[in-house]
Amino acid sequence: MTHPRTLRVDYDHTTNAVCVVGSEHNVNLNRSAPPSSMFFSVKCTPSIQYSITPSPQETSHFSPIPLSGNSVLLFSMSSASQDEKDSKLSVWYYGESKEVLARAILHLTAVEISLDVDADRDGVVEKNNANKGSWKWGPNGHGAVLLVNCDSERRYRKKPDREQDYISYVSDLKDMSVMVLRTRGPAKLPEGYKLTMHISQGDAESVRVFMRKTCDMKKNNLVDQLFCNFVKAYPLVLSSEVLSQEVPYLGGEGEVNFYVEGLRFPDIDFNGLIRINLSLLEPISTGLPETPIFTDTIVFKVAPWIMTPNTLQPVEVFVCSTSDNKKFLKSLRNLVAKCGYKLKVCYEDVNRGDRWMQDELEFGYIDSPHHRFPVVLDSPRDRGLMEFPYNELLGSDFGYVTRWAEREDVSSLDSFGNLEVSPPVTVNGKHYPLGRIIIGVAFPTATKGRNMTKVVQDFLWAQKVQEPIALFSDWLFVGHVDEFMTFVPAPDRKGFRLLLASPDAGYKLFRELHKDGHGQAKLFEGLSAEEQITVDEILNDEGLQKENNYVQSCIDWNRDVLKRELGLDDEDIIDLPILFKLVNEDEEETTTYRALAYYPDMVNMIVLGKNLGIPKPFGPKVNGRCALEAEMCSLLEGLGLSCTFIDDFASYHKQLGEVHCGSNVRREAFDFKWWNLEM
Repeated sequence: MTHPRTLRVDYDHTTNAVCVVGSEHNVNLNRSAPPSSMFFSVKCTPSIQYSITPSPQETSHFSPIPLSGNSVLLFSMSSASQDEKDSKLSVWYYGESKEVLARAILHLTAVEISLDVDADRDGVVEKNNANKGSWKWGPNGHGAVLLVNCDSERRYRKKPDREQDYISYVSDLKDMSVMVLRTRGPAKLPEGYKLTMHISQGDAESVRVFMRKTCDMKKNNLVDQLFCNFVKAYPLVLSSEVLSQEVPYLGGEGEVNFYVEGLRFPDIDFNGLIRINLSLLEPISTGLPETPIFTDTIVFKVAPWIMTPNTLQPVEVFVCSTSDNKKFLKSLRNLVAKCGYKLKVCYEDVNRGDRWMQDELEFGYIDSPHHRFPVVLDSPRDRGLMEFPYNELLGSDFGYVTRWAEREDVSSLDSFGNLEVSPPVTVNGKHYPLGRIIIGVAFPTATKGRNMTKVVQDFLWAQKVQEPIALFSDWLFVGHVDEFMTFVPAPDRKGFRLLLASPDAGYKLFRELHKDGHGQAKLFEGLSAEEQITVDEILNDEGLQKENNYVQSCIDWNRDVLKRELGLDDEDIIDLPILFKLVNEDEEETTTYRALAYYPDMVNMIVLGKNLGIPKPFGPKVNGRCALEAEMCSLLEGLGLSCTFIDDFASYHKQLGEVHCGSNVRREAFDFKWWNLEM
C-alpha cells in the first residue's frame, strides 16, 4: 500500500513543490490555517485532482467548507509539467462570517519518474510494471532476472568479468540486465532537486550498476563522438564502494539506460534477491541534507546455477590424453564421432597427468529472459586438472564458478563424480522440471567419515531449483555416487531409467551360467596382467559373497532413498550385474573396509543420447560372447539404446575409475525456464 506524502504549507506564503505524477499528497488544513479560521475552500488548475476528508456535505463548488481539526486535502497530478511551477493550488481560509482571512498557495511542478526492468520476464523492459518491486515464482509470477557476470570477454589475462569494475567490451552488455530510468517533465528540475540511485550495504557485495552515458553529438567533435560510442561511455554508478549516486534527469521526455550485473550466486548467506532504489530528493535549506520525497524500487533475482542430466542432448565431450590411455581415447573418439558431437581433448601439458575429467568439474548453465550461457563449476579437489576449467573453458559466454575450501576439509567426496542430477520428476504431486541434484555423503549415523565439503553443499542447496538429495556413498573406496548409479533416456514411463549396480543381479547371472554348464568360463580372458577366475570360483568364494551382501545393503539403502525422493517405482529401475570387493583402508589407527568394483563397473558409463559408452567388463564368455555384455545389451537395447563397450581396464579401472570418471559432457539447457517453478 502506498501512503500519501505529507506536504507542509503556510498561510500568506507561497510554497514550491515537485510532485511525481500518480503519487498522492496530503495537506493538514487545520495545521496550516490562521487563527480564528472556521471555513476553507480550494482552487486549482485543471491538471490537479483533489479530494477532502472528511468528505464535506453537499454544497456549492464555490461555497466555503467547514474546517475541522482533522480536515485533510488529498491531491495528485495527472500529467507532467511542461514548465516549472506551471500548476497552482490555493487554499482560502475564512472567518466565522466567511470573510477571507488568508491564503496558502502551492506552486507545483509535476514530473513522471519510473525505474523500469523486465518484470514480466518476456525479454522487454516494460514501463512502470506494478509488480517490479517484488519477486514471485511461477508462470504467473513476476520480478526481473539478473545473471552473474561470470564469463570473460578478455582474450588475454582473462578473468571473470565480475572481477573488474568497468566494461571493456560492448559484448559484455548482453550478460547484464537492462534497467531504464524514464522521466517526463520540464527541461530541468527546480533548483536543488535531484535524482539519486542507491542500494543497501547488504546488496552492494552482490551487484554493480553501470550507466549508458549520453552525448550531444551536435556539440561534440569527432574524437568526442567516438568516445561517446565507445564502451568506456558506461561509467560505474553503484558498487560496494558507491552505495548512492546522483543520476541525470534529462528533461522533456527522456530515457537513461543502466546495465546491472550480478556478482555472486545465491548461497547460504544470500537468497539471490537484490533491490535497487531511485529517489527524488528535495532541498530543505542550504547546508542541510536533502530529503527523499519519492522512491521507486525494483527487485532482481539472481539466476541460479543449473545442472544438466543425461537425458538432455549432448553438445561437447571432454576427455584427457595421457601416456597410457591411447586405446581408450581412440575408442571414445570413434563413439563421439559416430554420434556427431564435438570432442575436446585435454592434453598432458594441461592435465599434468590427471585423467579424471569428471571429477574436476561439472557443467551447468545460467539463464535469463534475455541471455543464457554455460557455466562450469570447478571442484575444490585441485589436482592436475585444477587449472583446466579456468584457463581452457572460461571465456566469452562461458562462465566459471568455484567454491574454495580449506585443504584439510577436502576429501574424495568433493570430486564431482560424486555430483549428479536426475532428469525431471514428479514426487507426491510436486513437480521438479529441472530434476534434482544428487550428492554422496557419509552414512547419517556415522560418527566419522568423509563428506562433501560444506561450502559446496551450501552452494548447491542455495540454488533451490534442483533441490538436492543426499545419498550414502562413503561405503565406496573412492566414494562417488557415479560408481553405483546413473540415468539413461527411455521412450516410456518417466522418460528415463535409473540404472543401479547390483551384486544380487551379478550373482543371479553367474548362478544361471553355472546351471547352464558354464561354471568354468573365465573372467578377465585376454588380459595378460590379470589373474583369470572362473564363474564357479566366484560362486564358491564365501568371503566375496559376504562382502557383496554388504554392498547390496548399501545400494538398497540408496535405492529406497531414490525411490522416495524421485517418485520412482521398481519398474523405473534397472539392476546391472556388477560385483564389488572390499579393501582395507587404515584411518587414524582404525581399519575401514570400503568397496571397489570387482571387474569394470558398467554403471559408470557415458551417455550420449541413445548411445552408451560402457566399460568393457571382460566377463565370462559363452559361445564366444561376454555374458556380462550380453546381459547389458538385453537390459538396455529394448529401450532403444545402443551399447558400445570401451576397454578402460588398464588405463582407468586399475586406477580406480571408469569411462564416466574419465570423461565429461556439456549438454543443451532445459527448455523449461527456472523462474516458472512453483515454489
